[in-house]
Amino acid sequence: MSRDIWDPATYARFADERSRPFHELLARVGADEPDYVVDAGCGTGELTLELARRWPGATVEGFDSSPAMITKARELNATPRFAVADMTMWRPDRPVDVIVSNAALQWVPSHRDVLEHWVEALDDGGWLAFQVPGNFDAPSHAAIREVCASPRWADRLGDFDRGSPVGDPVEYLDLLDSCGCQVDAWETTYIHVLQGENAVLDWISGTALRPILDRLYVDEHFSFKEDLAARLDEAYPAREYGTPFPFRRIFVVAHKGAPVEQGGGDR
Repeated sequence: MSRDIWDPATYARFADERSRPFHELLARVGADEPDYVVDAGCGTGELTLELARRWPGATVEGFDSSPAMITKARELNATPRFAVADMTMWRPDRPVDVIVSNAALQWVPSHRDVLEHWVEALDDGGWLAFQVPGNFDAPSHAAIREVCASPRWADRLGDFDRGSPVGDPVEYLDLLDSCGCQVDAWETTYIHVLQGENAVLDWISGTALRPILDRLYVDEHFSFKEDLAARLDEAYPAREYGTPFPFRRIFVVAHKGAPVEQGGGDR
């Protein structure tokens, strides 16, 4: 794209909900004393700090393709080093012990190839851990596609359909097993309870809507969101306690060169 579409402030509105999968992913990584840890697609860097806290003896680096996100990360004035880099082009200058990627690979159409490169970049016994949204068939995304195809927007956005850019857990298990890893893959559907008016619209404004809004003039953003809000309110009715928002995520943890445990049983 011709310009940076990411707005750190918009993305950070639901920081607690977005960070929970990161912590649950990291809990399954068994690295004890890694020397070199990388956060791929680090965003604004707050979660990269968690990697530095867990492994204080490691060199921790984060990179992201968004200059705006990296600018925000560097404002943390923290130990991790941050750089602007494209996931498809990034190559470390030495073997990596842990690579973590939190909700970033869904933006990379060739991310399956990227995963293979990352396994190659790991040291023997290294760990690769990532999670991606698996909600591309959810009502929120269906509503986006409907508005894009509506008469008002079809000439500008009618061709917009990302489909389902990620795989299921078994696909990633097969891929990374073939790369010589022991793989732990699973999925979880969170039920986030969002507060405020147009809560789901606010959520997707920081993620799924970014490439769409980038194709519109700024003074058109309000009109598009207004059309979308009506559909989202119908798909996700608010309750007294807030708006329940189901969100499916795919998790994968791969351990390079780890022996596969054999099945048990009486001997």
